[in-house]
Amino acid sequence: MKTPKRTINLRSATGIVIANMIGSGVFITAGIIAGKLPGPLWVLSFWMIGGIIALLGALCYSELATRMPEVGGEYIYLGKLFHPIFGFLAGWTSFIVGFSAPIAGSALGFSEYIFSGLNIENIYSQELVIILKKVLAVVIVLLFTTLHYRGIKTGFFVQNILVLIKIIVIIGLVLAGFILYEQNFSYLSEDVRVSSNDIAFGTAMMLIMFSYSGWNAVSYIAGEIKNPKRNIPYSLILGTLIVTAFYIVLNLLILVSLPFNEVQGVIAVFEKVFVNIFGEFTGNSISIILGIFLVSSLSAFIIIGPRIYYAMAKDRLFFKFASQIHPVFKVPSRSIAIQGSIAIVFVIFSSIEQLFVYLYYALNLFPMMAVLGIFIARKRGIGDETSVNVIGYPIVPALFIIFSFYLAIIAFINRPIESIAAIATILFGIPCYFILLRFTSNDNKGLLKNS
Repeated sequence: MKTPKRTINLRSATGIVIANMIGSGVFITAGIIAGKLPGPLWVLSFWMIGGIIALLGALCYSELATRMPEVGGEYIYLGKLFHPIFGFLAGWTSFIVGFSAPIAGSALGFSEYIFSGLNIENIYSQELVIILKKVLAVVIVLLFTTLHYRGIKTGFFVQNILVLIKIIVIIGLVLAGFILYEQNFSYLSEDVRVSSNDIAFGTAMMLIMFSYSGWNAVSYIAGEIKNPKRNIPYSLILGTLIVTAFYIVLNLLILVSLPFNEVQGVIAVFEKVFVNIFGEFTGNSISIILGIFLVSSLSAFIIIGPRIYYAMAKDRLFFKFASQIHPVFKVPSRSIAIQGSIAIVFVIFSSIEQLFVYLYYALNLFPMMAVLGIFIARKRGIGDETSVNVIGYPIVPALFIIFSFYLAIIAFINRPIESIAAIATILFGIPCYFILLRFTSNDNKGLLKNS
């Protein structure tokens, strides 16, 4: 059976991490997070702590991905280190939730920002606008699914351009904001003294970590990265550090441009900041810019997800045709097509709000378990010859696990319905696993039953 070639260099791998992390999260959650905290310095501190936690995860995944430099991410790690059923559930969740839903959410967000920026909502009836937004979201999913279906070279060229645009635009807006507008750094000393408690602090950090999600992106395509022992750790760590710096600077601009009580709870807080800096006309421009950001993230999700389904199908834990590599384009083309189809279903039948909360809980569980697997991998000596060992072992993985477990509890307390829905999605994969086990040939049952 053909396998994907190692064609992805350090620049492209780092771009994938950045594109996955800088999506809709920070532009939607920044004001909400501020509403959970007592003052501006708390906000900056929490975003910095979130970056440190993401970096801890990136360090841990540097070891996991170099011990097992294959396509698939948590599907590979959990299947080898614990039991194939856990790897299957990780892949199953990625299939249903982890990538198809974010693709749909990014597409729907793209439509929202584009329609707002072009003032189309003021031209047509509300019912027609809703339909047109769905149509545009479906079109953008189809466009980028087709693009990445046609090969990794073309797909990554476009992906790198989008990431470059994203970085240039963010840097340009932030620099223009600091240069052209007189900031009031006294705002940083404000202390609103809201009635924050442990739950409020936990919710703020949960939203921050959602904005940082994507720090592990490269692990899903480790089997296609050139010189994995060097490029996997560098891309994970460098991408995470760059995004952390972006987030802190972006939040600093917010907090020195507006009084803290005008920031708290505002969803479109960046639009409010830039309108305050540049004038009313920037409202439409900001909407279009955010739409570009979401397209970049959508493109990255489309690249990564199918590599998991490919790995599962190759192990007879998914539909067989998902393991096929296109004879011309050299990509898991059927997996790309499947993912795009599911994303379109989400676009048609879901809203951004429904997808946003549901995603977090499902995505938080498997990285925590994967990092726990580092202890098992070292004990068994798995991948010792290729591994880049995590710095600060065992403290670094232990801290990541403890923090992730705490956030899982907070998420369940605050949003039980969405959390239960995410858990139900994961558990539904268990009977699917045993059905596949039953209908798998005897030659492959050892793979399904043994870790």
